[in-house]
Amino acid sequence: MMKHYEVVAAVIEHDGKILCMQRNKGKFDYVSYKFEFPGGKIEAGEERHTALERELREEMDMDISIPEDAYLMTVEHTYPDFAITMHAYLCKLAQPKFVMKEHVAAKWLAPADLNTLDWAAADMPIVERLQQEEIE
Repeated sequence: MMKHYEVVAAVIEHDGKILCMQRNKGKFDYVSYKFEFPGGKIEAGEERHTALERELREEMDMDISIPEDAYLMTVEHTYPDFAITMHAYLCKLAQPKFVMKEHVAAKWLAPADLNTLDWAAADMPIVERLQQEEIE
């Protein structure tokens, strides 16, 4: 049985730009060094938005409160070794301060430029949605 993870991700926006985080080397080559929206796994009994607040605190020292109505979309994606259900939330940041603890790079890009990066496959539908909304 393939492992399935329920995860949350933050689309963090500041001054019209989106925060893109580059993953470190990991167990699987197909997600190593790919760009992603920051977040992580939901722990048992956790609400999605509070899981996201916790992950951003742990990974980036980012203290941000995420309202439930900031929900953007859910992506189902199957990688070769595991599957994920990813719930994305749109978060506006007043102060773009954070510490990179687990990532190797961070970039702030306008939605139109997001597709210039090499994204993790599960994050691509979010990238596409952000680019469509920019055009409309």
